[in-house]
Amino acid sequence: MLVELRIRNVAVIDTVVLPLAAGLNVLTGETGAGKSLIVGALGMLLGERAATDRVRSGADKATVEGVFEPRSMPALRAMLDERGIDTDEETLVLKREIGSNGRSRAWINGSPVTAAVLAEVGARLVSVLGQHDSRQLVDAEHQRDVLDAYIGALDIRARVAEAFAQLGALRSRERELELRRQDAAKRADYLRFVAREIDEANPVVGEDETLDGEIRRLSHAEELQTLAAQAAAAISGDERAALTRLASVRRALVSLERIDPDTGRWQAGFDAAVYALDELVRELETYAESIEADPSRLRTLERRRDQLLTLMRKHGPTLQEVIASGAQARTELDLVDGGTLDLAAIADARAAAEGALVEAAAELTHRRQSGAQQLARAVTELLPELGMPEGRLQVALTPVEHIGAFGAEQVTFVAALNAGGEARPLGRLASGGELARVMLALSTVLARLQQVPTLVFDEVDAGIGGAVAWQVGALMRRVAKHHQVLAISHLAQIAARAHHHVVVRKSAIGTVTTADTMVVRDEPRVIEIARMLGGDAEREVSRAHARELLARGEDEDSDTAVAAPARQRRGKPV
Repeated sequence: MLVELRIRNVAVIDTVVLPLAAGLNVLTGETGAGKSLIVGALGMLLGERAATDRVRSGADKATVEGVFEPRSMPALRAMLDERGIDTDEETLVLKREIGSNGRSRAWINGSPVTAAVLAEVGARLVSVLGQHDSRQLVDAEHQRDVLDAYIGALDIRARVAEAFAQLGALRSRERELELRRQDAAKRADYLRFVAREIDEANPVVGEDETLDGEIRRLSHAEELQTLAAQAAAAISGDERAALTRLASVRRALVSLERIDPDTGRWQAGFDAAVYALDELVRELETYAESIEADPSRLRTLERRRDQLLTLMRKHGPTLQEVIASGAQARTELDLVDGGTLDLAAIADARAAAEGALVEAAAELTHRRQSGAQQLARAVTELLPELGMPEGRLQVALTPVEHIGAFGAEQVTFVAALNAGGEARPLGRLASGGELARVMLALSTVLARLQQVPTLVFDEVDAGIGGAVAWQVGALMRRVAKHHQVLAISHLAQIAARAHHHVVVRKSAIGTVTTADTMVVRDEPRVIEIARMLGGDAEREVSRAHARELLARGEDEDSDTAVAAPARQRRGKPV
């Protein structure tokens, strides 16, 4: 449960420490005293998005800290362990900080966490229900979620959603393949022509470059032979050739070495040059002999080159792309020839997926049909206690034309809340106060199943009063037997039922407005109840009325008393 909420620099709040207890906690105060700010700060602590305007004017940051006692919550401890967050058996501390610069930080037991992790942990600790939640009751999706949560069908609903997604993927794949097959069938003649044309040519990557080189050589065969022969003769020919004329160089080098042995190294360089020239002569002669004019082969190569150029203009622009175009044409033709087999395989898979979806949806429908009656009966039994003696709730299941991600039926809450009234969907007949009471009845029923230890009711008593308000307080107190309940209320009938009563007051320190809290008992509580009843709290008659209300609550509910909290600050602002 939530033991203590510490708030600093949030809106007009300077510093507030809100101590809470087991059982029913009620937060009261004049309109505008700051009760909504405390609930908003709790929302910040639970991971809600917080704007910088929440930071108190003149402060660098706003801070909210909550101290919890998460007893008997092994799943929560396991989740924290997985995230490397240290826990002990007694206390869990959540902290959120919002800077005036918009930066947000969060910690759990001193370990930094993201707002998402804070929200995930907070959702396991506290459930907040406000006036806007009662308006959600008119939403079909919310009604479906309430029913599925009540019957514990979220697992089977997840199976339905997964089966629906798989079926959708198979249907999309089937449509895509069929469209491609149809398109290929329309273009089959052209595709066959392309594939045959490219296959018959049988091009090879790089073949065009090889052809260009060979055609160039054959086109200039005589010129190449002449140039090679001339170069060879210039190196090794008559007495004017290079090698012949180098003989005098050799003689000079020999004479130099005879006189100066240190010049002998030049001889080695000279010999290497002569050997290189000899090798060049041999290669030139071999090349000249290999070049042979062959008009017939030249024509053949030119025809092949023209063939490849034609293919590249039509299917290129490169030879590699021509080859890829042929492969693509054959692939599309395979869709025409073998697509029927692929479609048959997908059809089989689709039929299996449809069967799985129908089976999962049928199981979900069965559980909803049984659970709808149980939920309707459980809520209907509570409506008389909330001032609607003739009220009844029905949960209608309307089959849909096609099974969807959420099952085979639409869930609608239908109610008749007055004698002789026609049963209609909630959104068409209920006032705000009636919706709030139906939501409270639903919350009471769901609370029996929820493992969230702390429930917060944020002014869900709007639009009610008198005896109904007394009954609502009794119902909240009953819920508080199994959950810690924090109710923000304007009604004395509910406040009188509280195990732990906290008053929020707005005050001024100099020119600065702030808010603080006070745990009230005994006479201070009598005064607060008298104020809430609308009388003059200073008059004895008003206080007598308040004492009577408090005594009535104790007399009617003495067997439901809950132990007072260990941490209390009696009668002092905290």
